[in-house]
This record gives sequence, C-alpha cells and structure tokens, in this order.
Amino acid sequence: MTSDSNTGRSLREIELEVLEEGREWTRRRLEQRLQEEADRQGGVFPPQWEKGAPPAKRVDGGANRRRARKTKGVARPRSAR
Repeated sequence: MTSDSNTGRSLREIELEVLEEGREWTRRRLEQRLQEEADRQGGVFPPQWEKGAPPAKRVDGGANRRRARKTKGVARPRSAR
C-alpha cells in the first residue's frame, strides 16, 4: 500500500478497513482449525446435510429471556402492566 492511496482517507476509514481484514483473517483461521479438528475426528466440515432432511431446530434461549423478566418481589411501574 502506498502513501498516495492513503491520502484523503480518514482515520476511521482506515480503522474500519483494518478491522475488516482482522475479521477475515480470524474467520479463515477458525475455518482452518475447525477443519483440522474435523479431520482428526474423521468428520466432515462443514457438515453435509442430507437432501430432504429438515434443518435442526434452533435453540436461541428465548424461554430464558422470558423467564428473566418475571422477577418476584419487584414492583413494575403501572404503565408497564
């Protein structure tokens, strides 16, 4: 990269570019390490889904969030009832 290409760019733009490069490097490294572990265990990464097989149900913890709001002994403002 030359200094000419940096002329006129804000520090924020440079920061965002470097952060994106870091995320991409991290994604590739994670993919590599997961593949190595899958190879070591004799599996396939990413998993190959069978045609017609329904996708696994997603567990997002929604029930936990709902329960967390139900606190005993704490008065709610009348507007929230």
